Amino acid sequence: MKRRSFISLMAVLAAAGALSACGSSSSAAGASGAASTAASGEAADRLEAARQRGTLIVALEGAWSPWCYHDDTDTLVGYDVEVSRAIAEHLGLEPEYVEGEWDGLFAGLDAGRYDIVCNGVEVTEERAKSYDFSEPYAYIHIALAVRSDNTDITSFEDLEGKTTANSIASTYMTLAESYGAEVLGVDTLDETIQMLLAGRVDATLNADVSFYDYLNVHPDAAFKLVAETPDASHVCIPVRKGGESDTLLAAINEAIDALRADGTLAEISEKYFGSDISSEE
Repeated sequence: MKRRSFISLMAVLAAAGALSACGSSSSAAGASGAASTAASGEAADRLEAARQRGTLIVALEGAWSPWCYHDDTDTLVGYDVEVSRAIAEHLGLEPEYVEGEWDGLFAGLDAGRYDIVCNGVEVTEERAKSYDFSEPYAYIHIALAVRSDNTDITSFEDLEGKTTANSIASTYMTLAESYGAEVLGVDTLDETIQMLLAGRVDATLNADVSFYDYLNVHPDAAFKLVAETPDASHVCIPVRKGGESDTLLAAINEAIDALRADGTLAEISEKYFGSDISSEE
């Protein structure tokens, strides 16, 4: 598989309780006893601890379509949900989903409450200092969106002195700030786009595929994409750094390779994005 370098993007970034059909799910505030047990470190090896519980504790936002969101029946669905479920099944485990806000996902991972975060996480040099990452299971470009009537912003360089809305500590926030934008913190893509359409911010950044999905559902939404990063970002699964995660990470990589080889990743990707983002070409 051809893998384009994304060093140029990395250099920029471095500057700066309901049950679903796919497993149990809870809010971060009401995380289950299993998650609390995970934090206690009942086994030095994370994979062995997960096997003792019989569950893989997966942290995600649950409000970022089409990656992870609740459908009309309030079932947790999305690309990350199905990918993490398939990985858990490959490991012989049941996925247990804990939903929370973006920055809280990593706080929980740091504390050992979660085994993994599966939430469209892009690898950056800064994140790699704190976490070990799996092989990529998706490749995306960061896109810049503005209102349809905006003619002032046509590139990332035009963000100097402008305002954007993005999740706190996200790669989108970091990239916007690196170009001189003031970033307002938000929790969901829908909230971000509503702020953009209302004129409360000048622009916003997100994964290109997320914008395409939004426009597919809301074809009359009055915004446009004016730029995107030339190199693909690698979307991977972070785990706690250290020897305790080595066997878990190896098992996850084995699962990702198997799911890519048998076409499962491509099938899930086509289902949620209408194209295969699981391989880089």
